[in-house]
Amino acid sequence: MLKFLSFGSGSSGNCYLLYTGIDCLMIDCGVGIRSLKKHFHNYGLQLSMVHNVLITHDHADHVKSVGSISGDLHLPVYTTEDVHRGISRNWCVRRKIDSQLAKNLVKGEEIMIGAFRVTPFGVPHDSTDCVGYSIECGGIRFTLVTDCGHITEDIAHYISISNYLVIEANHEPEKLEAGPYPRHLKKRISGPDGHLSNEACAKALVENASPALRHVWLCHLSDENNHPELAKKTIEAVLRDSGIIAGKDFMLDVLKRKIPSEVFEL
Repeated sequence: MLKFLSFGSGSSGNCYLLYTGIDCLMIDCGVGIRSLKKHFHNYGLQLSMVHNVLITHDHADHVKSVGSISGDLHLPVYTTEDVHRGISRNWCVRRKIDSQLAKNLVKGEEIMIGAFRVTPFGVPHDSTDCVGYSIECGGIRFTLVTDCGHITEDIAHYISISNYLVIEANHEPEKLEAGPYPRHLKKRISGPDGHLSNEACAKALVENASPALRHVWLCHLSDENNHPELAKKTIEAVLRDSGIIAGKDFMLDVLKRKIPSEVFEL
């Protein structure tokens, strides 16, 4: 049985688990080490169940604790060469990844990592580099797309073949425009290498979701420029206008920024 769990999703820290009875992938490690240990304990899980780590990009909210987790548990960390370089230069990552544990991935090249067949793909974002992951295990395909400025052909393809999808719904454009952020930051967030709006996320689902899609989780919501209920209702409305009913055609949930999710059985 494949299971999915979020320990945090947003600018305060991102960390996800995808696991079976015998193997476990951690995707991003931007939650503090103490919080992670507490979360594992609260769920009756052991940190030692994690065998490998995937990283999407080198911003602090995705990598803050990766050196500590990797070093303490001797875990290989997989991402692109450019992301590894960005992590090594990131002052927020106080403990760096041991060079022997840093494993390079190439976008578009499938690789077996334990029980998981992993394909990294490019995601447009203003980090050193950024990737999403399409992961197959036991005939189930799980895809994660976060910190995404716009939907590319590659991203559209991986959405279209997914059974389970984690996708960014970062902001509501009107809230962003009316909010307190300086103009340059508003421009960055809404730009082609920034973050997906609720509407852009909904459009990606309308245009690319297949009948095989069973569950979508909205991730990386902005605390200042979005709200879980607003994101969900906005996206449900756009889907409905195209004849797609959330809760019937596929489940739609919002991942909380600082509170772990329930354990989802896929």
